Amino acid sequence: MTISHVDMSGKTCVITGANSGIGKEAALDLARMGARVVMVCRNKQKGEAAAEEIRRAANSAQVDLLIADMSSQASVRALAEQIKQRYPRLDVLINNAGGAVVHRKLSADGIEMTVAQNHLGSALLTFELLDPLKASAPSRIINVSSQAHQTRNVDLNDLQFERRKYRSFSAYGQSKLLMNAFTFELARRLQGSGVTCNCLHPGVVATNIWGVNPPLIFKIIIGIMKPFMLSPQKGAETTLYLATSPEVARISGEYFIKCKPAKSSALSRDPKLSGEIWQWTEKMLGVQPV
Repeated sequence: MTISHVDMSGKTCVITGANSGIGKEAALDLARMGARVVMVCRNKQKGEAAAEEIRRAANSAQVDLLIADMSSQASVRALAEQIKQRYPRLDVLINNAGGAVVHRKLSADGIEMTVAQNHLGSALLTFELLDPLKASAPSRIINVSSQAHQTRNVDLNDLQFERRKYRSFSAYGQSKLLMNAFTFELARRLQGSGVTCNCLHPGVVATNIWGVNPPLIFKIIIGIMKPFMLSPQKGAETTLYLATSPEVARISGEYFIKCKPAKSSALSRDPKLSGEIWQWTEKMLGVQPV
């Protein structure tokens, strides 16, 4: 059975960062499969335009839009409350939103922006939606990560680059390492619940994670690499596979590349480190243990 032939009728799928790139392509394909698609976007105008485009392309009225800033914990909590109030079930949660910032800056909560939006926002939304996910089991959590997580070390005492020199690539890679470690620990804690949790590398995709107007050096690098990058449509394939394929219905705690299990970094698989990252995440979010 190919992914495009999976029937998602009656299922509700939430996807963050859905107005462009991988998120938009995944939302479109899920709508074509018959799912109720809840697009989460930060920019209302862009989100409305993308949602309407998807409704027309998929010939579906089951495409909704919710507005949230994934770097703001108050915004994420408000988003989760809307989802719980509006939808009687939740079958798939795709944590796709993320990005990179060139210079260190803080979120509304005073947290370094890259870790706030790439890891903590996704983790908080996941925590807040665990009850409906469990009630709708079998259900799935998919975290869109990156091979950039293959960093050689992580400083748990300086995850916000308060003492280290801030480097955009390092901050981005660290945030994805945290996401992978969190994924594996969550999968372990969810054993027996009927909720699976996996992460993935979508490939090197031509998206706008560096913003609409990156510095000249980034423009040059992107310009050189763009002919070799995947399209957002190709980049969305592994996300869709994990969200819909019967082949992975019972698989949890894995890292995927090109729709196949792959080797995540040794750091991300270290049980001691994963536990410490989990504790740090709980502390930063002020949540109770799962």
